[in-house]
Amino acid sequence: MATFTVRPACGRDCADILRLIKELARYEEMENRVKLTEKDLLEDGFGERPFYHCLLAEVPAEYATCEGHTIVGYAMYFYTYDAWIGKILYLEDFYVMEKFRGLGIGSEILKKISQTAVQDHCSSMHFVVADWNYRSINFYKKLGATDLSKKEGWSLFEIPKKHLVKMANEE
Repeated sequence: MATFTVRPACGRDCADILRLIKELARYEEMENRVKLTEKDLLEDGFGERPFYHCLLAEVPAEYATCEGHTIVGYAMYFYTYDAWIGKILYLEDFYVMEKFRGLGIGSEILKKISQTAVQDHCSSMHFVVADWNYRSINFYKKLGATDLSKKEGWSLFEIPKKHLVKMANEE
């Protein structure tokens, strides 16, 4: 393949972002858990107060998939704050279509995200990886990532929306 570009997403990219989110979820055997719509992505990422940022990997039209897609990878991230170490860039999703892996696309996306984190004075980048995804775990470890769940014993919790509503309405 000749070239590819990594660029910030814009509102018109929401269909492709959702397509890649669903493709990643399908790979993780969790596609039925994706509830987002293009409208959600547009409002949440490109409105007055964006909740996320997204980088896209795009190939020239001559390298498009058989379905005609030229957006072949993405990284969705946002900022959070840790009371001990300050600003953190949280990598929510990172995915490159299988056909386009091994071409340096994922490395370039991670380079751009790392540059963003350094430019914004983040202390680190956090993300989660499925414990069965050894390929990704090994990839991240080669980049210097540490598994905090093993090293520090942290567990990830979730309070679903119905429980948030219940707590918010308690008197």
